[in-house]
Amino acid sequence: MWKYHFIKHFKTITRHRHLVIKHCFRAGIGFQGLFHDLSKYMPSEFLVGARYYQGTRSPNEGEREIYGYSKAWMHHKGRNKHHYEYWTDYNPATELLKPVPMPKRYVIEMFCDRVAAGKIYRGEQYTNQDPIEYYNRGKHALLHKKTARQLEYLLKMLAEKGEEYTFSYLRWWRKK
Repeated sequence: MWKYHFIKHFKTITRHRHLVIKHCFRAGIGFQGLFHDLSKYMPSEFLVGARYYQGTRSPNEGEREIYGYSKAWMHHKGRNKHHYEYWTDYNPATELLKPVPMPKRYVIEMFCDRVAAGKIYRGEQYTNQDPIEYYNRGKHALLHKKTARQLEYLLKMLAEKGEEYTFSYLRWWRKK
C-alpha cells in the first residue's frame, strides 16, 4: 500500500514555484513567472506527486520506475511551455517528432526552473555548478540545437560567473 505525502509534496512544489517566481522576476519575466507550474496542483499531477514523493527528486521518476513512463509528466510537459519537450512537432517527411526552437522567454523560464529545482532538491549542498552538471547527465534528443546552445550558455555562465552576473545578463538578453 502506498503512503501519500500530500503535505510534504504541496510544500515542495510550492517552495519550488515561489523560487522560480523569484528567479523570473530577477530575470525580467516576473509576470510570466506567476503562472509557472500551476498544472502541478491539478489532480492528475498532484496525486501522483503525493504518491511518489521522495523529497530529493521528481516524483515523476518514481512513477516512471513503476510503469515505465509517467502520466503526470506527460500531462505536465504538454501544458508548460518552459519544458523543451513541449516544443516538438510531427515532421510529415520523416514521420517522427522533431524539436523546434523555443522562444527566448521560455528558455529564460526553463533556466529559472532548473536553478530553482537544484536549490530545492540539493538544499544546503547546492552550488551554481549543479544545474549544468544535472543537464550534462541528461538525454536531450528532443531539444532543438539552438535552444540547447542557449541553455548551455546560460548554465555555464551561472557556473562560472554566478547568479548576479547571469540574471543581469538575462534581463539584457530578454530585451535584445
